[in-house]
Amino acid sequence: MNSSGVVITGLGAISPLGLTVDDMWAGLCAGRCGIGQIDAFDPVGFSCKLAGQVPDYKIQQYVPRSYRKAIKLMSRDIELAIIAADEALRSSGLVTKGIDPEKVNVDPERMSINLGAGLISCDLLELAPAVAESVTDGKFDIRKWGSDGLELVTPLWLLKYLPNMLACHIGIIHDIEGPSNTITCAEASAHLAIGEASQIIVRGDAVQALAGGAEAKVNPIVMIRQCLLKRTTSENNNDPTTACRPFDADAKGSVFGEAAGVVVLESRENAERRSAKIYAEIAGFGHSNNINPAYEHLESDGYGLRIAIEKAMADAQVEPKDIDLIIPHGTGIASDDLAEARAIEVALGKAATETKVWPTKSMLSNTGAASGALDVIAAVCAMNEGKIPAAKNCDEKANGCNLNIVNRPQQAKIRFALCCSYTYGGQTAAIVLKRAD
Repeated sequence: MNSSGVVITGLGAISPLGLTVDDMWAGLCAGRCGIGQIDAFDPVGFSCKLAGQVPDYKIQQYVPRSYRKAIKLMSRDIELAIIAADEALRSSGLVTKGIDPEKVNVDPERMSINLGAGLISCDLLELAPAVAESVTDGKFDIRKWGSDGLELVTPLWLLKYLPNMLACHIGIIHDIEGPSNTITCAEASAHLAIGEASQIIVRGDAVQALAGGAEAKVNPIVMIRQCLLKRTTSENNNDPTTACRPFDADAKGSVFGEAAGVVVLESRENAERRSAKIYAEIAGFGHSNNINPAYEHLESDGYGLRIAIEKAMADAQVEPKDIDLIIPHGTGIASDDLAEARAIEVALGKAATETKVWPTKSMLSNTGAASGALDVIAAVCAMNEGKIPAAKNCDEKANGCNLNIVNRPQQAKIRFALCCSYTYGGQTAAIVLKRAD
């Protein structure tokens, strides 16, 4: 289904570079790195002691007074999503019940919400007393857990950690009554959510939509898993700014973090009717799967990602030579970066060596379900500013990578931009954006 006619009219982001889109864009342009030493918990014993953490915030500032009792049922993932959604709506000029109940200018039944979410890990302090109560002779006892441990867990505990609660809370705050969906496909989630939301608008089931993703990976359960799977870098713990090195010959692994990115999508007709600022158009969308039995990595030729890229370009009705900028997934895991480079090279053919490629995770970290939304927002900013910032930590391209990595800031007229992503579970996705005329 061609996504033409769906435009972006609002942007919202909270990231390791700041609490707003402007903060993130300014940081990217300055080559500032949002990766630092973990202070959310004590990472002693972890091979990677680094993460991309967002600055301090007060969630009460983003939640209407009448709804603040619900804050106690919000995980960090939910809070991040609420903050990004608030900025996106305010930048769009749309007024919902959560912005100003006296000046609402949207039809709640014609607004949709599609968000990507991670598998939210719980706060260990909430479960520790229950686990301690479930021990017999020094070992965890599942029967005692059922009889005694669960008694120490609040009945509402699970409501903080269901992935659909991001969209749920935002929907309640802003009175969004149209189609709602949550996509839990790890790093591909936000691209898939944005693509599906645009198709909801195309088929007439909504005229506006909030779409994007959020995830808080700075959690000991999440981080130890990434360390055990050897996805994280164990290098540069004392020099965080050089740790994550997408497509670089010295790449040693990824660094994980937390963030949220949300865009407001709208039919062009509706946006023009209300004289809204149009940031960009969703020109094309594609998705597929990789089929590597070793799910921990992308298959070596990146075939599944190549399919998604080709589908997105076909949906946008553009040729490889029309793409002016690519923001790749680029994690800093050497084998995956090389597989992604091969996928891009085959999908774009001869144009691959000329098209400008700008990886962002060296500055933003791998923020899971939020990462694709941050990249879409970064691409929109680059389009509107006519500028591509320099990639960070790609001093010498890895052997076999023939991509045109941008190594210095440059002015550029970007008509079409491609953003792509993949997961360690198999999903791949790509979006083609078109500059607003």
